[in-house]
Amino acid sequence: MAIPEHFLAELRSRIGLADLVGRRVKLVKRGREHTGLCPFHNEKSPSFTVNEDKGFYHCFGCSAHGGAIDFVMNTEGLSFPEAVERLAAEAGLEVPRSQPRDREAEERRKNLYDVMQIAADWFEGQLAGMAGQDARDYLQGRGLSAETIGRFHLGLAPDGRDRMKRTLLDRGLDEAQLIEGGLLIKPEDGGDSYDRFRNRLMFPIADAQGRVVAFGGRALGEQRAKYLNSPETPIFHKGDLLYNLANARKPARDGDVLVVVEGYMDVIALDQAGLPFAVAPLGTAVTEQQMGAMWRLVAEPALCFDGDAAGQRAAQRAAERALPLLQPGHSLRFVALPEGEDPDSLVQSKGAEAFTELLQQGAPLSEMLWRMQVQSRNLETPEQWAGLRKDMRDLVRQISDGTVRAYYGEHFKKRLETAFAPAQRYSGNKAGNDNGFGRRNRPGWRRGPIYAPPIPAHKGLGRGQDADSVPRERLLIAALLNHPDLIHEVFEDVGQLHLSSPELDNIRQAIIEKATSGVPLDLDGLKDNLQFGGPANAASRLIAELTGPGIAKLEPFARPDATLTLVKKDWTSIFRRHRLEDLRRDLRQAEDDFGRDMTDERQARFLALKAAVDEATAEAASFEDT
Repeated sequence: MAIPEHFLAELRSRIGLADLVGRRVKLVKRGREHTGLCPFHNEKSPSFTVNEDKGFYHCFGCSAHGGAIDFVMNTEGLSFPEAVERLAAEAGLEVPRSQPRDREAEERRKNLYDVMQIAADWFEGQLAGMAGQDARDYLQGRGLSAETIGRFHLGLAPDGRDRMKRTLLDRGLDEAQLIEGGLLIKPEDGGDSYDRFRNRLMFPIADAQGRVVAFGGRALGEQRAKYLNSPETPIFHKGDLLYNLANARKPARDGDVLVVVEGYMDVIALDQAGLPFAVAPLGTAVTEQQMGAMWRLVAEPALCFDGDAAGQRAAQRAAERALPLLQPGHSLRFVALPEGEDPDSLVQSKGAEAFTELLQQGAPLSEMLWRMQVQSRNLETPEQWAGLRKDMRDLVRQISDGTVRAYYGEHFKKRLETAFAPAQRYSGNKAGNDNGFGRRNRPGWRRGPIYAPPIPAHKGLGRGQDADSVPRERLLIAALLNHPDLIHEVFEDVGQLHLSSPELDNIRQAIIEKATSGVPLDLDGLKDNLQFGGPANAASRLIAELTGPGIAKLEPFARPDATLTLVKKDWTSIFRRHRLEDLRRDLRQAEDDFGRDMTDERQARFLALKAAVDEATAEAASFEDT
């Protein structure tokens, strides 16, 4: 349910932003602002500013920006509703519920938290009592210490149809609450309710605030399901939570490492081995909500699934599901375990150092996606490589963020070029050697290194030439001069084209005037239109240079004999990147201006330019994919 805006405004008015931020950042007051070292990236000199009057913080190093709620979300790893609740409690406010039914539902939820905690305490007591000897022997056989068992509040659901039900009803709990909390099952035929968990080792599942909301139970005898989780309830949605998140939050933030493993015992074994930053999904594939919770803690959580086929499928599903969610600086890493091993068995047999070493060797998401596409795939003909290129482009298109999509597109393009290159560029293995995909190379083609070269900053500046040898502005004007019909295809872009060279801009304006005069564009007429007075003037010399053979040799699309379709595509590609650099330059200036005087107008300009840069980045990437 949406939280009313008037309540959020009241909440922000009651929270002292400088005080809130000052609990984590040492702030120094300078005029109307406070400054300090940014908590979101490492820096030696302060670039982080808090403006109490305006109610926002801003970092001029990493561009982090927001208010009190944003700060709590980003520093404590909470969702928006959780951050609001946390600040509201501190301010002595109650988050409003607009309907009576909502207030009643909230009251039931509060009561359910109490019910689940009572059940957790009862399960824990059963494990510690006489009935728990066999379960304790099992845990000891799994290598768990009494301290670890207590820290994770493990418990036992004893055998018997309704032992827990009778005990909790005797303590005054309501049967309807036990059913609503998933502790009892009510048969559809109207029979008596009975315990959901019987003869199982019990793992309490807590939410991000540490409140018990559900249970996982491992069978101790012959039962149909080895693991059984609580059903969905008003306080438990398994796709939203991660097992052990509340305990792992601080170690993960402090060490900037979060590991996602498959099961409860993996989490517990790693914690006991001194690696307390592990969490696990609750019997499902990693969901979008769980990824969001991970990224609120660390920028690149590591997914470590079992080395069997099922574990690899789970890793692949997570990689694909992450694509639409990627943001600059946030991604995933993938840790490959030896076949037949899981984190529990690995640390038991080889120790925490072996697991830590595997973590350090984790592969980035881009590598995981590449392996997914090339493994078990024929790549022996140009047509098969073309199919791989298409599939890689389809993957990249799933990325919503324009900046990330552009870099992924460039990365995979370079990687494909490196892996599939003409024979005359071959310089290494003899034809017929293994190509790294489990098959032999065909003569004439080679596979390059597993990682692509660094992504270049710009494209289209002269293939194979240094970017500075053929300035972008000269290429744009040269193409217009050598292809008079091009102006009618890209007229609006030419009108928006910003050129740093006055001479080039004079030619641009003359081209526009000619195009709008109804007179065909020709070089001689263009020189006369510039009115510089003679064949030896600077404009004439510049036009001669731009239409001469030199520049066309460096950029094929500038040649007079190039097709208009090719010229338009390449010209538009260079123009978009040129415009993007202009916007980025304006954004840097706007941020500097904002830093000197934090007015509403300057903040609005900064945010508007930031949005324009994101949009232009997405447009440039989308155009390159076409």
